[in-house]
Amino acid sequence: MSLSRRKLADQTLDYMGTGGISRENQHLGFVPAYRDTRTGTVYPSCHADGRPAPVHVLDGLPAELVVRRSADGHVMAVARQVEAGFVRNGRFYTRAEAARWLQRHDADIAGSDLVTA
Repeated sequence: MSLSRRKLADQTLDYMGTGGISRENQHLGFVPAYRDTRTGTVYPSCHADGRPAPVHVLDGLPAELVVRRSADGHVMAVARQVEAGFVRNGRFYTRAEAARWLQRHDADIAGSDLVTA
């Protein structure tokens, strides 16, 4: 099954409260991105005009990955080998990996907030 706008929305609901969505992890340096699992190429999430997007947006992905567009040209789905995730410090994390990272580091982060507060 290809990655679609609908699937992205479903993933957001599935990962809400886990740290696997942008609004829950961007303050820790996670940037929404995609990985082509066939080539390993990572693409930051961007708007169609190339501006970085604060959430997962399909419009900025390369044309060779697009499998369906709307009548007005918006990307509706991309190739099945594309997975949504995040980049932090040059490393790609799937949504599940980002959620696990936040769970492991939650105590450290909370403790450091107390120390610096």
